[in-house]
Amino acid sequence: MGGWAIAVHGGAGVDPNLPQERQEEAKKLLARCLDLGISALRSNLPAIDVVELVVRELETDPLFNSGRGSALTEKGTVEMEASIMDGPKRRCGAVSGLTTVKNPISLARLVMEKSPHSYLAFSGAEEFARQQGVETVDNGYFITGENLGMLKLAKEANSILFDYRIPAVGLESCSVGPSDDNLLAMNGLPISLYAPETVGCVVVDSQGRCAAATSTGGLMNKMTGRIGDSPLIGAGTYACDLCGVSCTGEGEAIIRGTLARDVAAVMEYKGLSLQEAVDFVVNERLDEGRAGLIAVSRNGEVACRFNTNAMFRGFATEDGFTEVGIWD
Repeated sequence: MGGWAIAVHGGAGVDPNLPQERQEEAKKLLARCLDLGISALRSNLPAIDVVELVVRELETDPLFNSGRGSALTEKGTVEMEASIMDGPKRRCGAVSGLTTVKNPISLARLVMEKSPHSYLAFSGAEEFARQQGVETVDNGYFITGENLGMLKLAKEANSILFDYRIPAVGLESCSVGPSDDNLLAMNGLPISLYAPETVGCVVVDSQGRCAAATSTGGLMNKMTGRIGDSPLIGAGTYACDLCGVSCTGEGEAIIRGTLARDVAAVMEYKGLSLQEAVDFVVNERLDEGRAGLIAVSRNGEVACRFNTNAMFRGFATEDGFTEVGIWD
């Protein structure tokens, strides 16, 4: 075994005009989450505990699109989703359509550990949350003024935004709207592209156990009831005895390519290394989709690949390697 390793992401695809101040805020948050995970790993917490801990931190901070600060539906509400997977026995839990649960990732873990199921959604998931006594808040807790402003822009453009982290000042200089340079086809329909700032964390602990967790608010101005890749085991999230993977980007393309599971599959069946597997999947399984992913292996390796212009990400390994970055 190669020791513990951790990777965290805040989404693939970044507006090229994102102000430097916002970039620094993002890097500080990623570094803080890495430090939190490193401390937990040094205290010998198992990988599954660490990924939940780190994603909870990301959900609580409104900077990225998960938990507080989630994207808004076409009706101006928040519908969140998340999944978590424990590699050793491939146990998993997932939730969708959450409107009051403060930390969706923790409810996903409770689905894994306290229910006979792997996936609960909408009213059933909310009822299960009440039964388990998890912390809930009014839907307004998740909504920020920035969210409301971006929803207004999306409606004016009659478009879905991949994300909406565009500052209130200088909107005219940012990549919003239906310009040809920023159009992306989702299932053949044009949408405006910004940054799909889903969050995720993958960890391998000192015992070689891998785990993965992913959480998101989805797309700005999405249809009510839309479910993306993040809660889908094998698409947005996967962990097994070989590796742990968390994806972000164009959810429909990630679903079609079963991206996260495919990393493990080509490692197992083609004998590829972690980085080789990550490169292969992003190059060969996305068709024309845009996405990125982070991964760890049971040998303590970390890997990342994206075909967008940038990806919010951070890595750390037991041998002292640490990196936080956004651009290529």
